Amino acid sequence: MNTLITWNQLREMEEARQNRFNRFLGGFPNRIGTGETHSLTVADWSPEVDISQDNHEYLLKADLPEMKKDDVRVTVEDGILCVSGERKSEKEDQKRKFHRIERSFGNFRRSFTLPEDADSTKVTAEFRDGVLKVHLPTTTKAKSKALEVKVA
Repeated sequence: MNTLITWNQLREMEEARQNRFNRFLGGFPNRIGTGETHSLTVADWSPEVDISQDNHEYLLKADLPEMKKDDVRVTVEDGILCVSGERKSEKEDQKRKFHRIERSFGNFRRSFTLPEDADSTKVTAEFRDGVLKVHLPTTTKAKSKALEVKVA
């Protein structure tokens, strides 16, 4: 049985433009000095993240499909929350012919400045079903008020 796929000329033109752009950038040296393709990227890929807040905490959710919790690292240092890790590529199947590969693999690193009312000493994280949830409780510290200082 044959499957019909709708041809999208705009998508194909955008892919061709992006491929030319990537080839152009590929010859530039990265920080190590090699001229590998896509050498100007800081990370191999970047997971999508949602950040929400309720009365008790900030909640960061990161989509990390096909990853294990041992492949993910969460740190807090100097008011910066960092989520990093590596999604390993699948072993190439010699019997399978690929027509398109769009999923990204490799290292990633996302950093976020913590809000002033986040308690960085009580951060917790959980990883389930490919979703990382980082809980940042809020503090009850009084926020500093803006003061007008008279110049003498």
